[in-house]
Amino acid sequence: MTTHRRIPRWADLAPFLVTRPWSRDPVVRRLAHCVCVDDLAREARRRVPRAVMDYVETGAESERTMRRNRAAYDALELRPSTFETVGEPDTSTTILGRPASAPIVLAPTGYTRLSHHEGERAAAASAEAAGLPYTLSTYATTSIPDLAEAAPGGRNWFQLYLMRDRDVSLEHVRQARAAGYEAAVLTVDTALSGAKWQDRRNGFSIPPALTLRTFADMARRPRWVGDILTTEPLRFATFPEGSHYARWGMSNTLREQAVRPADVTWLKEQWQGPVVVKGVLTVADAVTAVDAGADAVVLSNHGGRQLDRAPVPLEVLPEVVAAVGDRAEVMVDSGIRTGSDVAAALALGASSVMVGRAYLYGLMVGGRRGVDAALGFLTAELAHTMALLGAATVADLRPEHVALGRPAR
Repeated sequence: MTTHRRIPRWADLAPFLVTRPWSRDPVVRRLAHCVCVDDLAREARRRVPRAVMDYVETGAESERTMRRNRAAYDALELRPSTFETVGEPDTSTTILGRPASAPIVLAPTGYTRLSHHEGERAAAASAEAAGLPYTLSTYATTSIPDLAEAAPGGRNWFQLYLMRDRDVSLEHVRQARAAGYEAAVLTVDTALSGAKWQDRRNGFSIPPALTLRTFADMARRPRWVGDILTTEPLRFATFPEGSHYARWGMSNTLREQAVRPADVTWLKEQWQGPVVVKGVLTVADAVTAVDAGADAVVLSNHGGRQLDRAPVPLEVLPEVVAAVGDRAEVMVDSGIRTGSDVAAALALGASSVMVGRAYLYGLMVGGRRGVDAALGFLTAELAHTMALLGAATVADLRPEHVALGRPAR
C-alpha cells in the first residue's frame, strides 16, 4: 500500500492551534498557568521571598511529620462504585449545622499579610463568595472587626490561643462575638511553638529581619517589597497596638501552656455558640474534648509544624469518628492538596476538612483572585472525584470508596 505525502497547508494546521489572549494584568497571566494547587505553589515561589515561602511551606525539625502527612494521601487508593452513574455531583453539605457549598473550611494562618498585602481580608472575602467558613487566627495581621468588615456576610470563625491572662482571651471573645463571628476554634497543640529549623536558618521574624541574605532575596521580589512597604504596617492586629502580646517571640511566654478540659468548658460558657477544638490526635483526647463541650474536633498536627513524628490525622480519623462521630463533627487537616484528598477524608468519616497552605499559595500568586482559584480547584476536583467514584452527594462517600495504604516511614 502506497502512502502519498503532501506539504501541509495552513488551513490544515489552523484548527489545532490554540492561543491564549494576552493580558496586561500580571495576576491574570500568572493564574493562566495554573490548573491545580501545586501549580499555585510553583508560581508562589516566584512571587515571594524565600524566607516567607519557607515559613509557609516548611515543617518542624526534620519535617518527618509533614512528609508523612502527604505520604498518607499519596499512598491511599480510591475505589469507584463502577455501576453508580453520576452526572453532576452535589458538593454542598452542612458545617456546624449551617449550609456550606463544599466540606471545606479555610484554616487559621498566622502572619497572613506576609504572603500578600491583602492578607486575611482577601481570604475571608473569597470564602464568603464561595460559601465556605473562614477562620481568623489570634496571630492575624488583620484585626477582628476589620476582618468582619471585609466579609460582612461571611461565616467567620475565630481561632483562639488561650492566654495565661484570661482577660486578654476574654477580650478576643468579646470582640469576635460583637463582630458576629460564628464559631470559636480553640487550638490545643501549641504548648510551645514548633521548632522550625528552616525559619531559624532564615532569621525569620515579624517584621522581617533584613540580614544581608534576606535583603538580597527580597531585592529579587521588588513588587512584594513595594506592596509591604506601602500598605499598613505588619503587626499582630488582634492585640492593641504597642501591646507586649503583639511582640514577635513573646508567644511562648504569654500563651497558656497547660490547656485543660476545663478550659474547653470555660470557652463554651463564654462564647455561647459553637466551639471547635483543634489539634486533637488521639481517641482519648477527642472524647475528652467532646465531653468538655466541644461541638467539633479537628484532627490536626498543625501541618507538621509542631511535634515532629506526630500521628498523621488521616490515619487516626476512622477510630476517632467511631468514638465521637455521633456526638460531634470530626474535621481533619494537614497534608490536603487536592479535591481527591478531600473526598478520601470524607469517605473515611470526616465531616469536613480544613486547608491552610493550599489557599495561601493562591494568595501569594494573586491576592483575592488567587484564593478564588485555589478554592475553585479544590471544589472542582472534589466534584470530579465524586463523579468517578459514583457518589452523587457528599453523604454518598463511604469507607468502601477508599483503602489506606502503607506509606514509607
